[in-house]
Amino acid sequence: MRYLAARRAMSPLRKLVRFAKPYWGKSSVALFLLATLVVFDLSIPRLIQRLIDRGILGHDRTLVLHTSLLMLAVSAVSIVVAVGNNNLSVFVGESVARDLREAVFLKIQTFSNGNLDRQNTGQLMVRLTSDTGAVQRLLQISLRIGTRAPLLMLGSLILMISTSPALALTMLPLLLITSAAIVFFLIKMEPMFRVVQLRLDRMNAVLQENIAGIRLVKAFVREGFEAKRFESSNRAYAEESAKVMQFSALMPATLTLCVNIGVVVVIWAGGVQAVHGKLSAGQIVAFTNYLMTTMTPLVMMTLLSGVWASGIASAKRLDDVLSAIPEISDAPDAITLRLESAPRIAFERVSFAYRGISADAVLKDVGFVAEPGRTVAILGATGAGKSTLAKLIPRFYDVSQGRVTIDGIDVRAVSQDSLLAQIAIVPQETLLFSGTVRDNISYGQPTASEAQVVEAARAAQADGFIADMEHGYDSRVEQRGANLSGGQRQRIALARALLLKPKILILDDSTSAVDVETETHIQRALAELGHAQTRVVVAQRISTVLRADKIIVLDEGRVVAEGTHAALLRSSQVYREIYVSQLGSAGLPALERPQATL
Repeated sequence: MRYLAARRAMSPLRKLVRFAKPYWGKSSVALFLLATLVVFDLSIPRLIQRLIDRGILGHDRTLVLHTSLLMLAVSAVSIVVAVGNNNLSVFVGESVARDLREAVFLKIQTFSNGNLDRQNTGQLMVRLTSDTGAVQRLLQISLRIGTRAPLLMLGSLILMISTSPALALTMLPLLLITSAAIVFFLIKMEPMFRVVQLRLDRMNAVLQENIAGIRLVKAFVREGFEAKRFESSNRAYAEESAKVMQFSALMPATLTLCVNIGVVVVIWAGGVQAVHGKLSAGQIVAFTNYLMTTMTPLVMMTLLSGVWASGIASAKRLDDVLSAIPEISDAPDAITLRLESAPRIAFERVSFAYRGISADAVLKDVGFVAEPGRTVAILGATGAGKSTLAKLIPRFYDVSQGRVTIDGIDVRAVSQDSLLAQIAIVPQETLLFSGTVRDNISYGQPTASEAQVVEAARAAQADGFIADMEHGYDSRVEQRGANLSGGQRQRIALARALLLKPKILILDDSTSAVDVETETHIQRALAELGHAQTRVVVAQRISTVLRADKIIVLDEGRVVAEGTHAALLRSSQVYREIYVSQLGSAGLPALERPQATL
């Protein structure tokens, strides 16, 4: 059972070996230098035996001098070999860690929204930093000490047997017990380190959330609550780490005891044989040195067992990320979507539920058409499914039933890259990157000219406030746009989308943070674009949808009404209620206005 558990634990590590393949040459040289170093290490006890038996006891001063000089030379060459091995090991370890981080990063880029819904930022950050670092340390130690220790043990055992077979047999049970103890500790420690990494995940998640939301924390005076939350996760991490360290501390003490027992047995049994003339003093000293050379690597391996267990646990967690299958992928026969003009978008009896989150459908039997070059607005209460509906067009999620088509082509039948190349999205939560204003507007089209950037900013009503900034379009934008207002961030995000001149424009409540006058100017600018694009506008504010060619009213995931503003005021009770709640009854048809009561 332990053997099977060890194989299962090592399986993810074997999968990550492919990252070391490009560096097999340097790894081989490192291992060759390591083997050379082992030969030098094993030669020292033999030279000591020769020095004692033939030099000192034989009163041969010349032999003593020559042997001493040879030992110095071996030690000097060993230092050079060790430095070479260390440099190569560090290079290979750092290179593999770099490639591994890049592979994990690129893998995360392939994740669909569904994959990311079940991962949090803190966990992914730990994978990219702590876990890759643990695998890096494991690889470096394997090339320096982890491989050296078994070679030293094997060579020492062979030389112990050649020095005194009888004395070596007395050590065999002790060596077997010691080796079994090490395997036992390693198997036990790997799951313990996995728990430690989970606690680290939780602590990092709390930390990341707190740093990202520090302004909200301060606004609600929740510093004390967040401090307690972090203290709890930090304490849990520290307690689990302490358990692992306390458990691993038992190993060096156990093996040190085994070493001391072995030395006592050698001196006693070897002394008895020396009295009877079966062993020389030099042989006893050499045998003791070989015993120490055998046991010392075991002690070293126990001290490094934490690195091994942590590396194996981290390898499993990294393999979980690298082997994850994106929920959204191109069909084997996916075609390239090419749109020459604004397309027709159709929802055909679409139902959708978030996989692994809720079995209840968010959208139920939704059907409508956005005609080419027209603006379709999606209106409804919070939780009605508006944003979810918009995310099905660029295929951030796949429908559970029905289909979404663009010019009659199911979005699942086209490649994701070609689909997204035709779409620009201004999401509900505006995200800007650290850099300049120009960098953020031209993010989707880095080669855009200055004139194109300014044109997009003017259409988004952003040029005015950008011109008032100290450095204009070269003004610095802090991380997540922290130095800009919500309305400014939304307008820069809108300019970023308009710069692409997409055939499909999706605005997901993207003007909620701007005033009504600015919103009116934005809508007028969009109208001036003519029928160059089909627009889907998700909105909570009724003023955003008044000029839409078609308004779709959602209620609890179902389409309850559709039509123009004027038509819906006459025919839809739900739409009228939304209208009255926001703008009052002044704009209602005369017969529909609430009557005053006496």
